[in-house]
Amino acid sequence: MKRSMTLITGALAAVLAAGTAVAQTQTPEHAFEVRVRGIYLDMQNRSDAYQPLQIPSDAIHVNSRWIPEVDLEYFFTPHWSSELVLTYPQSQTVTVEHSALGGPTVLGTFKHLPPTLLLKYDFLPEDRLQPYVGVGVNLTIISDVHLTVPTVGALQLDKTSVGPAAQAGFDYALGNNWYFNADFKWVMIRSDVKYQGVKISAARLDPFLFGVGVGYRFNSL
Repeated sequence: MKRSMTLITGALAAVLAAGTAVAQTQTPEHAFEVRVRGIYLDMQNRSDAYQPLQIPSDAIHVNSRWIPEVDLEYFFTPHWSSELVLTYPQSQTVTVEHSALGGPTVLGTFKHLPPTLLLKYDFLPEDRLQPYVGVGVNLTIISDVHLTVPTVGALQLDKTSVGPAAQAGFDYALGNNWYFNADFKWVMIRSDVKYQGVKISAARLDPFLFGVGVGYRFNSL
């Protein structure tokens, strides 16, 4: 996380140092942008305690990692747009940090696919530096669950998670319809953890996502 924050902070400082002069970059209605980003997925890892195995609160950890991201943005007006955030199914490792078995104990892996749809407001669509905020909804599809507690048995997760998402960031016009982008998102991702169909804990991953990338903006579809 420290590495990602250093990268984003440095990029933001460089852009601000270049100035925010108007550059005739007014975004027309019906413009369409495609971006690619590198995203650091920083899991918050909150979970319920499970006394039979002496698992304390917040001991279930899903790894943080870098992932690729592609997003598609459509501008209804110069200020208002919608953004669809996509990636491919990401494999995650689950670890219990403390329990009756000792710790850390690796339980196994699962995959998640987290498409997110956001409604965005661009504050300065006519400027070289174009900050924005957004809100929306995330649908996370969970698959390929292979989690086992040693000497106990297999665990199950919910197949889907639906929750709110929030976003803030900026585009910076590089010229010829190309943009540098820095972006921060928060997404609610949660799942019950079950043994033989009975809930034993609730995992609240709720990741922060820090991203940098580039985009190309088409004037119209």
